[in-house]
Amino acid sequence: MAGLRQRFSNLDIINQVDGFPNASTHPALHAERLSTLTPFTHGSYILGYLLPSVVAALKNAALSGTHWAFTNNTVTLAGTSSSERSAHIAATLAAWRAAGTFAVLKCWRNELYTVYCPPEHEFLHMERSACALFGVVTYGVHMTVYTVCPDASIKLWTPRRNPAKETYGGLLDNTVAGGMPEGLTPLETLVKESAEEASLPEALVRKNARSVGCVSYFYLRHKSAGGEEGLLQPEVEYCYDMEVDESVVPAPGDDEVQEFNLWGVEKVQEEIALGSFKPNCAMVLIDFFIRRGILNPENEPDYIEIVSRLHRRFEFPTR
Repeated sequence: MAGLRQRFSNLDIINQVDGFPNASTHPALHAERLSTLTPFTHGSYILGYLLPSVVAALKNAALSGTHWAFTNNTVTLAGTSSSERSAHIAATLAAWRAAGTFAVLKCWRNELYTVYCPPEHEFLHMERSACALFGVVTYGVHMTVYTVCPDASIKLWTPRRNPAKETYGGLLDNTVAGGMPEGLTPLETLVKESAEEASLPEALVRKNARSVGCVSYFYLRHKSAGGEEGLLQPEVEYCYDMEVDESVVPAPGDDEVQEFNLWGVEKVQEEIALGSFKPNCAMVLIDFFIRRGILNPENEPDYIEIVSRLHRRFEFPTR
């Protein structure tokens, strides 16, 4: 029937977000995909994967500097300290931005993300908008704020992103969500984002927000993310829940969010099925519904696959 919107299953949503072939479940597809990419390495560690267009730019020493080294199948960055490596990559990115080498750098944030190598050790700091060019793991926080009604049903505070945003403008989001910049812990990031995006007081968040785990996935960026399509983005999202009563009403604190709506579970699930949410936010909500028993083996035919896919193990060092 003309005009009907496409509907997505919960597994369809997971496939959208965790789109890079997994070596343990699809080894042939994984190997085929890797054959088109170049590892960004340090010692025995792989930090991320590079597209051919990125490698070509790095090999242009006049543009990218002389602090990059190449073998037949790897790229490495010179520098004996985090500060030295960070300065090198900052110089490269500044040159790329000035030259308009990659469209994704038009989304420049002036915000640094930390890359780890070995695990739990800071290797360098990189401009947020450039991380997908190098395929390195990034981190964020997401919080679902909800109210339990007298009949025990749940309603979730659901924001709509500002339509003018360069990334996923106009889509639905988690109550609070944001990237984790250099120097902040997950909880500190959550407190900051809660105030900025939802006008939630720090004391309320610190007292009531509950850490409930994380989701991880390897996203192949869509054009709606801003910049080139197909950029590589492995990501970890630290998840929090916060139950509030009817006196707590989130409100936009900056230009990130257009409005907040208090919606029941069925309405939220319907909007997920219609593709109305920013993809990784839909994934976080699916995790919430599983943890609350709203999605379970009786009503979700892809339950085992979804639960396993919510927690991808990366081949890269993490924090």
